[in-house]
Amino acid sequence: MDNLVGLLRIHIQRGVNLAVRDMRSSDPYLIVKMGKQKLKTRVVKRNVNPEWDEKLTLTVSDPNIPVKLFVYDKDTFTFDDKMGDAEFEIATFVKVVQMGLEGLPDGTIIAKVQPTRQNCLAEESCIIWSNGKVVQNMVLRLRNVECGEVELQLQWIHVPRSMGL
Repeated sequence: MDNLVGLLRIHIQRGVNLAVRDMRSSDPYLIVKMGKQKLKTRVVKRNVNPEWDEKLTLTVSDPNIPVKLFVYDKDTFTFDDKMGDAEFEIATFVKVVQMGLEGLPDGTIIAKVQPTRQNCLAEESCIIWSNGKVVQNMVLRLRNVECGEVELQLQWIHVPRSMGL
């Protein structure tokens, strides 16, 4: 943790139109990985549009490492089924945080990230000033699956005595 830059809080809001992996539904949960870190949401039973509303926090030592998401269907007697994956970069978000912005009007759009073939964005992602903080809202289209998206929001947490931004 000698080269800690800060903390990334990921608000996992919901899944939308996730794949069916059981008879008529799924029991989805989500795993977030960044480098060697791995965090997990709770399982939402029988729901292909789960409302997780969970905040997961990762330590960031290198903002160039992508964040990876994996969605699974929880099974009792067999291995959990894959329901897709996605990944996103935080470098642009961290650059905006480094600007040290203060006192902007609530809702001010600071930067926009466009969906491309290289990222998993389903639509344009805006980095905005909200309630005195820089946040980024994202809708990620899941890969390696027939359907599904995950909605989330990023927020930066400064850590005293870290290397900082």
